[in-house]
Amino acid sequence: MTSDVVIIGVGCTPFGRHLDLGSGEMARVAVRDALADAGVTIDSVGAAFYATVSERALEGQHMIPGQVALRPAGLTGAPVVNVENACAGGATALWSAIAHVRAGMSPVALAVGVDKLVTADPAAGLAVFDGALDVHDRDATLARLLSLAGPQVAEPTGRRSVFMEIYAALARAHMNRFGTTAEDLATVAAKNHVHSVHSDRAQFRRAFSVSEVIAARMVAEPLTVPMCSPVSDGAAAVLVADARYAARLEGSARHIRLLSCALISGSDRDPDDVNAHIGRRAALAAYEQAGVGPEDVDVAEVHDATAFGEIQQTENLGFCGIGDGGAWARSGASTLGGTLPVNPSGGLESRGHPVSATGLAQIFELVTQLRSEAGPRQVPGARLAVAENGGGLIGVEEAVAAVTVLESSRP
Repeated sequence: MTSDVVIIGVGCTPFGRHLDLGSGEMARVAVRDALADAGVTIDSVGAAFYATVSERALEGQHMIPGQVALRPAGLTGAPVVNVENACAGGATALWSAIAHVRAGMSPVALAVGVDKLVTADPAAGLAVFDGALDVHDRDATLARLLSLAGPQVAEPTGRRSVFMEIYAALARAHMNRFGTTAEDLATVAAKNHVHSVHSDRAQFRRAFSVSEVIAARMVAEPLTVPMCSPVSDGAAAVLVADARYAARLEGSARHIRLLSCALISGSDRDPDDVNAHIGRRAALAAYEQAGVGPEDVDVAEVHDATAFGEIQQTENLGFCGIGDGGAWARSGASTLGGTLPVNPSGGLESRGHPVSATGLAQIFELVTQLRSEAGPRQVPGARLAVAENGGGLIGVEEAVAAVTVLESSRP
């Protein structure tokens, strides 16, 4: 992908428990902020791509959620396409918006992601995640993962989504194969919680030490509460535009180049073929499209639904060797001030994870970084950024993965 599409505006609500706000309200706030950031009006939007899962599962809005949410914002006439791709819904909406603009169908497109998972019935919010794997093969899928992971010492405790058990099994398999430790996982989690202190949209903004992370309540071995993303509400929006159109707008120096956005589906790979992992294949595709490599990246946001997710995805992105993610985290490379900061926003573990909004919240953070507007969490001189967003599970890996490469337009 060439750099003929740029990001002209971003918006993101605070993530957290918003019992007083509906999905549509949050989506409209994120869209309003993205439009203001870009300096354009809703009439400029040629198409919108709207990602959600909770509106269908929890609110009964099984159809047309985007049209219902965006008409009060003034979006009428322009096509609205509803997107669902599990936790990668936001990145999929962005991929679709980019494709729309690149095809010349209109000069500006909008990607929106929103989910409201905090409800009066916590079990209902957690049950949403049950639909992110093959419901007809659920027991066999979990059995396969457990066979790779080996036995648990302790049974899972407390409320949790099925994906905490999935991530726990994948983490134990990685530990068995590569020697990754619980301390490695705690190092990642502690780092992200420290980053979150300066992230004003994060759900949790408390710093944890490695020892505090390890000592916290076990969710599913080896994952403790601070290693896991919470149940969250929130919305994010990104406006993309044709570069020639965008050059005529005020503030074009703040626009961010979209060098690539690779979206791929999983495969039936052998569990031992770790180099064919969906995240690795998405990264290689994105780097090839962008004409860059992992050595060029200054800052990254990755899908750390648990601390293990960050270890795995930093390996897949080529920041370190396969199997070396734990040691790389221990080295301090991924912390602010390190050689390649990862999740300066605090990541999903701290910022929160309103599923369909997550991929676009990553873009919000990286755009802020590439504009040098991140304040105390700023990565000095950041010019090239990577976002990785995955969703669902089929077999032994995510059902869908997206990797996006962004570049500052500053000289």
